[in-house]
Amino acid sequence: MAEALGDILKKKRIDLGLSLRDVERETGIRNAHLSQIENHTISRPEMAMLWELAALYGLDYAELLGAAGMPGGADETSGRQRRRMSVAMRAMGELTPAQQDEALRYMAELRARTRNE
Repeated sequence: MAEALGDILKKKRIDLGLSLRDVERETGIRNAHLSQIENHTISRPEMAMLWELAALYGLDYAELLGAAGMPGGADETSGRQRRRMSVAMRAMGELTPAQQDEALRYMAELRARTRNE
């Protein structure tokens, strides 16, 4: 049986000697939200949060997606698709918040157009 997302994250955080507040300081994700993820109250956090946690903890992003039951998980995504996703997430991290908002609006527009075609 696959390990649950919350269990993976909690184990790795503890292995690294980090408190929830340490992780909050490093990622900006509130410690209460992190606790809810670790305790399975939240089972599908935002992909951007998983990206931040994967980077901080040194975990594979696609494996975290898979543990959260999201598309793009290790079993569902080819290496090429994972690389594209990784590049996109890194690029988003280099943008200002306003630019990130603009990029997200554009992606939503593309998705809507694709659904209507």
